[in-house]
Amino acid sequence: MTTTEFNHQLLSYENNLRRFAVSLTSNGDDAEDLVQETYAKAFSYRDRLTDYSNLKSWMLSIMKNTFINNYHRASRRYSSTDEETHNRMMNSINDEGKTSPDSRYSECEILATIESLEEEYRVPFKMHLKGYKYKEIADSLNLNIGTVKSRIFTARRLLMESLNDLRN
Repeated sequence: MTTTEFNHQLLSYENNLRRFAVSLTSNGDDAEDLVQETYAKAFSYRDRLTDYSNLKSWMLSIMKNTFINNYHRASRRYSSTDEETHNRMMNSINDEGKTSPDSRYSECEILATIESLEEEYRVPFKMHLKGYKYKEIADSLNLNIGTVKSRIFTARRLLMESLNDLRN
């Protein structure tokens, strides 16, 4: 099949792809993005297609897999409340160059509160702040990864409680 025939056949499935995309996303704009991404992948991976009689199902499979991958990526990004809390806290701490006397005092308070945590919570939390991954922390401290996640979560909770107590 020539490139022109391939492109013509792909474009003939546009209405089917658009309907399927809307059924997956329930949003017109997201559906349009999904259709565009599906076409881009189909053109990129044309050489992997061996049976052109299944072109429509191949396109629908690309779309479904793309949607699933995007969904998983988005859910990982927004899945954890403690991750969002951590990011907010770190953004408020790391605003270098915009430090006022009040914010400098808050940073000192936060650092002192971190240091006041029990060692079992402080050590994994500080490693996480330095950029270590959960797996690296678990291996370094000879702990299960679940234990590391739990301790970091608990450290965040304790920090928030302590800092709220300082403010009240």
